[in-house]
Amino acid sequence: MNEPDVVLCECFARDGLQHEAEFVATPDKIALIDAFTGTGFKRIEATSYSHPERVPAFRDASDVLAGITHGEGVYYKATCPNLRAVQRALGDLDAGRGANELSLLVSATEGHTQRNLRTDRETQWRNVSEMAAAARGHVRLVGVVSVAFGCPFDGYVDPGRVVENVARFADLGADLVTIGDTIGTATPASVRQVFKRLLAEVPQTIPVAHFHDTRGTGIANCIAALDAGCTHFDSAFGGVGGHPAQIEYGGGYTGNVATEDLVNLLEELGVSTGLDLDGVEAASRLCEQILGRQLNSMVARAGFGLKTRERMHA
Repeated sequence: MNEPDVVLCECFARDGLQHEAEFVATPDKIALIDAFTGTGFKRIEATSYSHPERVPAFRDASDVLAGITHGEGVYYKATCPNLRAVQRALGDLDAGRGANELSLLVSATEGHTQRNLRTDRETQWRNVSEMAAAARGHVRLVGVVSVAFGCPFDGYVDPGRVVENVARFADLGADLVTIGDTIGTATPASVRQVFKRLLAEVPQTIPVAHFHDTRGTGIANCIAALDAGCTHFDSAFGGVGGHPAQIEYGGGYTGNVATEDLVNLLEELGVSTGLDLDGVEAASRLCEQILGRQLNSMVARAGFGLKTRERMHA
């Protein structure tokens, strides 16, 4: 089978569920992740090793990772906010049930770092360096740069700052770095500028496009990143997630780009995702069933486009 043109990371089980007010049962999370694996996703954001009292949505992180069927060649990512989280993750990995990809977070601005991480950027980079040193050689490392296109506290973010942060992650051994449009202020023009610079100036790491659809520009921004040469994208079924429900800044709809809609547009353009499209439809229905409501995917209501449907039934 030919390699796909792009790699999508399905973020429903972590970035999506962090936004939910009610705890999603562990067996349901396992069923979702197994459905994503069966659909052909090669990267799946599975859980977070956040403190179980601070982020109770993921108090079952170890149980979820122990319960899923680990697909061959699939990376299951867990978010780690601190060194203790990395140690928990490595303990689970040693026990044969862990994540094989860990993500480490910095904010591009001082204001967001102090508000969201309760520290300053210098201290956070020291923390991330310790975390990377502990995890390096055991798992694949993913850096995350949040508020990469704009900050609710510090405003405009210079693209040079983003490039600088990605280069620091590359020096720490990160194979991929997620570029997060946390408050949905990116535009196709700013996305092209940032991704062209990243691909030219930090070629040793892979940039991942992660857009929130706060102002309805998420899909357009994905295509701009694609045009700039980006091959890795984050999305979540039904457009769920974004930043956690208790966070008040940003305003409006904070959700991710809907996987169904992104898959449809890419496939309609002739850009292969490597996904089983019947599986995409089934996983979309399962996500709505488990959350008990209709989600924010246009394609979930209208179905795939004509070219994609023809290929499905050829």
